[in-house]
Amino acid sequence: MHIRHLGLVDFRSWPRVDLDLEPGRTVFVGRNGYGKTNLVEAIWYSSTLGSHRVAVDAPLIRAGAERAVVSTIVVNDGRELAIDLEIRAGRANKALLNRSPVRSAREILGVLRAVLFAPEDLALVRGDPGERRRYLDELATTRRPRIAGVRADYDRVVRQRTALLKTAAAARYRGDRSVLDTLDVWDGHLATHGAQLIAARAELVTELAPEIAKAYHLLAPGSRAASVRYRSGIDVVEAEVAAGTTDPQVFEAALLDALARRRDAELERGVCLVGPHRDDLELRLGDQPAKGFASHGESWSMALSLRLGAYQLLRAEGPDPVLLLDDVFAELDTARRQALAAVVESAEQVLVTAAVPDDIPADWDARRIEIVMRDGDDGRVSEVVT
Repeated sequence: MHIRHLGLVDFRSWPRVDLDLEPGRTVFVGRNGYGKTNLVEAIWYSSTLGSHRVAVDAPLIRAGAERAVVSTIVVNDGRELAIDLEIRAGRANKALLNRSPVRSAREILGVLRAVLFAPEDLALVRGDPGERRRYLDELATTRRPRIAGVRADYDRVVRQRTALLKTAAAARYRGDRSVLDTLDVWDGHLATHGAQLIAARAELVTELAPEIAKAYHLLAPGSRAASVRYRSGIDVVEAEVAAGTTDPQVFEAALLDALARRRDAELERGVCLVGPHRDDLELRLGDQPAKGFASHGESWSMALSLRLGAYQLLRAEGPDPVLLLDDVFAELDTARRQALAAVVESAEQVLVTAAVPDDIPADWDARRIEIVMRDGDDGRVSEVVT
């Protein structure tokens, strides 16, 4: 799989871009602040409908513009598919597939499969559990696009159930049972959708764990062995996942039981205390958790291993995903840089950003695209020089 064309209109710092790309290695070289990362971010957005830098879409739209457009032409086994995304702050995005409208932008998920390495990946190891949950959910969605709907349904249930919990405590003291009856209904919805999400994550972690271990050993052969484990606040769920169970019915029953037991605590605090939105992916080096115990180099190796594991898993199931390396080589020492370069050697398409050419392995045969700044009608704007 590779991207043949990337087009942008009012995306981040770019008023307009029309860029033809090729299989193999391509390096975008430009000084910091010139917009090279924005190109990679646009491609990642076409793959996941999300940014690796911000949680909302508004910053993706160029200052003064009402919308941004990201267009990609993807080639998969000789077949071309065109994705056009219109990003509109505060409103639902629009999407075209092969120039035809789709009912939901989520319908384009799976057309472009990509794996992104970025400096922000260090948060996968050192950040809060939300970073690791997002990693699992994005990868699960890339493998099985229907998971996007499961995630959306679950997030909606959590929001509405949380709002109900905030009012239910007072209603209970007034003797109003109707609110509590409604809460029972939402408990069922949370358990149903939550069980499906846990099942998708459990299947993923089972298949991903050995790939992460192999990748870490490649990047840091002298370090402690790396391992991952799904952590849940529900003992039954955690035990079943550890045993390789991916049956949503088992998880649904466990969630309903936990919700019943935590009902009083949830009413007191007004928040959802049960569900996969509180789970985590535990990363370990030897017998210690990576978070808080790993050195800087070990943390980088673990973060890279998560991405390399995802890449190996995706390519084993289908065409090679597009590899996006955003200023990663500059963050690595010589040994890790060489190890990463060796892994991506056989990828169908690798798109790399670098501030200076020296950040790229010297023996790489790569197409170079320079990003420069010029004076335009709207001030200083970025320009592609091929």
